[in-house]
Amino acid sequence: MWVGLYARRLATWVKPRMSGAKPDPPGCLVPIVNPKSKIKYMQQQRYLSLDVFRGLAVAVMIVVNSLGSFDTAWSPLVHASWHGFSLTDLVFPTFLFVTGNAIYFSMQKYEAMGSSAVLRKIFKRSITIFLIGYIMYWFPFFNITETGEYVFRPLSNTRILGVLQRIALCYAIAALVIHYFKAQGSVWYIGISLIFFTLVQWAFGDFTLQGNIGHKIDMMILGAQHLYQGEGQPFDPEGILSTIPSVVNVLAGYLTARFISQKGNGYETIAKLMIAGAILLLAAQWSDLFVPINKKLWTISYVFQTIGLDLLILPIIIFVIDHLGQKKWTPFFEVFGKNTLFIYILSEVLVIMMYWIPNGAYWPVAGKAQPTSVLSWIYDHVFRITGDYTGSFLFGVWVMLTCWLVGYILHKKKIYIKV
Repeated sequence: MWVGLYARRLATWVKPRMSGAKPDPPGCLVPIVNPKSKIKYMQQQRYLSLDVFRGLAVAVMIVVNSLGSFDTAWSPLVHASWHGFSLTDLVFPTFLFVTGNAIYFSMQKYEAMGSSAVLRKIFKRSITIFLIGYIMYWFPFFNITETGEYVFRPLSNTRILGVLQRIALCYAIAALVIHYFKAQGSVWYIGISLIFFTLVQWAFGDFTLQGNIGHKIDMMILGAQHLYQGEGQPFDPEGILSTIPSVVNVLAGYLTARFISQKGNGYETIAKLMIAGAILLLAAQWSDLFVPINKKLWTISYVFQTIGLDLLILPIIIFVIDHLGQKKWTPFFEVFGKNTLFIYILSEVLVIMMYWIPNGAYWPVAGKAQPTSVLSWIYDHVFRITGDYTGSFLFGVWVMLTCWLVGYILHKKKIYIKV
């Protein structure tokens, strides 16, 4: 047995010398299989493809959240109105998926610190992200009246849940499951939670905006004034109940990163990931016959659809980067991958500030003078001249590139802000 191990290690040193390539220095990562512990590598390594995938998810997320006008946006850049699926509906679950990727690597470091230290880190990070999300919905802490006056925005009308809050809750639940129950527990959570969530949806409500059980729970616990108001009635797409299945996307990302780290990024790994993705897409189409694909309810068919697509996209990125060697385009997305949450939060704050800062001009709406915002002025005078739909898209790209530039400067200075 030991002869075989040393032979394989010797081969990794000799083969490059025979081919004229520079050999790996002593102490580098060398694949050595320990038959008892089944550990594939002497050290954990971060894969470029996973960093690029995370950066790609953040870049697209910023674009679709920062359009110049959602009334004049191409259909792939807006969410499905209710049942159905668009490109934009893939963005947030992909962000959760790559969060799971990151958890796999971070937990390797945390586990050596002891259980109490791990729990402190999990809860500290979760609470921090949740509070930032809550403050962002309260920000900029005032409203503008019809007469142009600024009045304090009461906390009693502030939305409690939201995108960052869901990220915080999903991270906390997934990290705790992984910490206490490892990979096997993650699989059990995925199966039990999806079955439980679907049965609850069937038994106590339906799949309509007014009749779904998640909405009833949110109204009862949070109250109408603390829910999202953009659906024509109080309804929160990041509600309490739908958090349960959204954790599945995080755990799927964790299990994927674990699989890649243990099995390597060879052709067999790529093939298995794509087969799993194809199976999940078929499961999504089949389950859609009974439970509609719905992002705002985070239905079981939606979970299958989003994880299936992620398991098809990621292997393509691995193939392009690690097998074709096409890496010239990767530094752009690596910037997003280094300060992921900070850059996303920056994009949200930037848009909010542009929306709330008046440019001094006024324009009539329903017979009343309303101040135009910096956002409106930039969109109308710079981007809209290219056309309503093109201009709306380019405005989102501009916001994304602005945030990328900040991230690039931080990356060059080796400043990494951990949220």
